[in-house]
Amino acid sequence: MVNEARGSGGSSSGSEGSKDSSRCSTPGLDPERHERLREKMRRRMESGDKWFSLEFFPPRTSEGAANLISMFDQMAAGGPLFIDVTWHPAGDPGSDKETSSMMIASTAVNYCGLETMLHMTCCQQSPEAITGHLYKAKQLGIKSILALRGDPIGDQWEAEEGGFDHATDLVKHIRSEFGDYFDICVAGYPKGHPEAGSFEEDLRHLKEKVSAGADFIISQLFFEANTFFHFVKACDDIGITCPILPGIFPIQSYSSLRQLVKLSKLEVPQEIKDVIEPIKDNDAAICNYGIELAVSLSRELLVSGLVPGLHFYTLNRKMATTSVLKRLGMWTEDPRRPLPWAVSAHPKRREEDVRPIFWASRPKSYIYRTQDWNEFPNGRWGNSSSPAFGELKNYYLFYLKSKSPRQELLKMWGEELRSEESVFEVFAHYISGEPNRHGYKVTCLPWNDEPLAAETSLMKKQLLRVNRLGILTVNSQPNVNGRPSSDPIVGWGPSGGYVFQKAYLEFFTSRETVEALLQVMKKYELRVNYHIVDVKGENITNAPELQPNAVTWGIFPGREIIQPTVVDPVSFMFWKDEAFALWIEQWGKLYDEESPSRMIIQYIHDNYFLVNLVDNEFPQDSCLWQVVEDAFELLNRPAGLKGEAEAQ
Repeated sequence: MVNEARGSGGSSSGSEGSKDSSRCSTPGLDPERHERLREKMRRRMESGDKWFSLEFFPPRTSEGAANLISMFDQMAAGGPLFIDVTWHPAGDPGSDKETSSMMIASTAVNYCGLETMLHMTCCQQSPEAITGHLYKAKQLGIKSILALRGDPIGDQWEAEEGGFDHATDLVKHIRSEFGDYFDICVAGYPKGHPEAGSFEEDLRHLKEKVSAGADFIISQLFFEANTFFHFVKACDDIGITCPILPGIFPIQSYSSLRQLVKLSKLEVPQEIKDVIEPIKDNDAAICNYGIELAVSLSRELLVSGLVPGLHFYTLNRKMATTSVLKRLGMWTEDPRRPLPWAVSAHPKRREEDVRPIFWASRPKSYIYRTQDWNEFPNGRWGNSSSPAFGELKNYYLFYLKSKSPRQELLKMWGEELRSEESVFEVFAHYISGEPNRHGYKVTCLPWNDEPLAAETSLMKKQLLRVNRLGILTVNSQPNVNGRPSSDPIVGWGPSGGYVFQKAYLEFFTSRETVEALLQVMKKYELRVNYHIVDVKGENITNAPELQPNAVTWGIFPGREIIQPTVVDPVSFMFWKDEAFALWIEQWGKLYDEESPSRMIIQYIHDNYFLVNLVDNEFPQDSCLWQVVEDAFELLNRPAGLKGEAEAQ
């Protein structure tokens, strides 16, 4: 029996509070989600598993911030143990600006799922200001700090009145104010700090930092492995026993080498100068040489048995570092995911293992809208009567907006739209991967800023057909019946398990198509659940009220069944506000307000419905494609025959 709208149920005002979670005793699927950084290091060292980590700096512009977050997502695929973000006193580093060190680090933790260490310096900061920054970092989910004195603003270090002059003071302050909450890293200088009286004096200062509470050391860059070996032995001789990571700098250009050497006050070995000077105007040649040099240095370090991992100074560039890591065999793109969706690294979300499917392609938006929850569903979604989703007012936050600039979007989605069918073609080209009539590939849509998921290939033919007919799909998954968790396309979770999925299809379509769907779904009533809603909240469903429907689950050795993805009727009403708004915010606003193209997008926004279908018979071939075919067959019948069908 079809239940008509029970009220909109989906005002996105977002009250304070949390989604009531149903706790269970199921162990976490990914143990590293529950470990602090020093524990992850210890476990890797005990197993002999070498790791790598990456350093980035905050960009100067909003566009640079969006590009850096995109790079985080790409670099995360290689499996870094952690990243770190530098602290720039001149750039308002502790503010809420999208280019601040604090916001870049917070975004990496919360929205990219990366273990992230934030640099903190003493420069031009009172102890009270530092404490404020640390409290903010803690609130944002940052658990690791690289404690530094910092470089002087001018030529000479000037102490802040009442402030700290040394990193040791900062380490002591962090431990005094925050106890053991933060993992603390400090810097080591393989040839001694340039301001130290001697190498031995600098080593004593390093030991003081470790004794004050530092957990591990990252070294300044160096060019020869013997420099690092000598440093490690000297640290051991003086009683420093914590992990020491070598800092690796792949030379990428002549100018970047000169700038970094100037800042670090290091001397470049003559043999490196002899190679670089003749090619200093050829950045590509220098970069290739830098990669070879970094690979050779890294291999020598790794085979020595003295280093647990490698730390790379990336200069916010991807190619050189990834090339080195791939040559070393350390870049490990494992297609398996701990869960079917992108996880957050915030400590309060470490137990989270259930989400509604609707945000599958917009996980950062889901994290943003649930950031104020105090608890997160674990084991099961539970009763869905009052999830407190926050309102998404700003579609242009640097971590939510499209990575593609306006001109590229227009080339993909159309400089000019002539009809609704023009929109259908955009969706079809996104599915097919074929260039549009102007020769541009459609690599994203407002609801998905990434290339298609691998499992979409299992439904590509069907998706292409229905999109061309006006079933504009924004989310889908095939049925899966007991595939190994190691499956490269649909697998997730630990090894030795089996995963299951119900077929799911979510799309926008016209009122006429919805009316036909409602007619044909009468014969699928016991098999297919549906939710249909328009922008005003008119809601039609045959699903039980407030009852979530698990559409993905997994069975793993020694664990309870995990059901990480659900179709939840109340959450769908919150999602529909966002899904409809994306038509205007990310597509319609590309055009002038009174233009025909804008009016076409506005018409779809105002008149189309958002539909989701679930085929509950997962062991059988999905019937959802037949449902759609039946609907279009009904639409194409002569008027008299349509009436007969409706009367049946």
